[in-house]
Amino acid sequence: MPRHSENRHLPYSAQQIYDLVADVGRYPEFLPWTAAARIRSRRPATGRSEGAEVMEADLVISFKVFRERFGSRVVLLPAEGRIETEYLDGPFRYLVSSWDVADRPEGGCQVRFHVDFEFRNALLQRVIGVVFDEAMRRVVGAFERRAKALYGPATGRGQG
Repeated sequence: MPRHSENRHLPYSAQQIYDLVADVGRYPEFLPWTAAARIRSRRPATGRSEGAEVMEADLVISFKVFRERFGSRVVLLPAEGRIETEYLDGPFRYLVSSWDVADRPEGGCQVRFHVDFEFRNALLQRVIGVVFDEAMRRVVGAFERRAKALYGPATGRGQG
């Protein structure tokens, strides 16, 4: 049952980081161990905040001899600066994650990321447990590097 949380201040707007995280189809371009991504469906999220959407997506994760596809439901809540993910199918017992982004008055944005999951396979769970924190730091770092590549190293004001 690995859990990991990150809380970072980044020199980009909340909208820029939100758009980057919400663009699941582009994950294979920059996210470690992500071999493929496919958006199954996308629809408005009824009963949620303005502009909310529900996306169902498949990711193929490849790590050493392990290669698995898993499906997830991604709830995009742009008015709240929040993205929630829950597991649908694949090698996990469960998986939930969330991203929260908010502009800071002094510039840049605050990013909070949380993930909690458990694999069905006990051996895989033990192997991942050993490297989990480092792997999650690499994932969050990949989003930071992607933001820098897309938006530049500046404050993020007026960019996009």
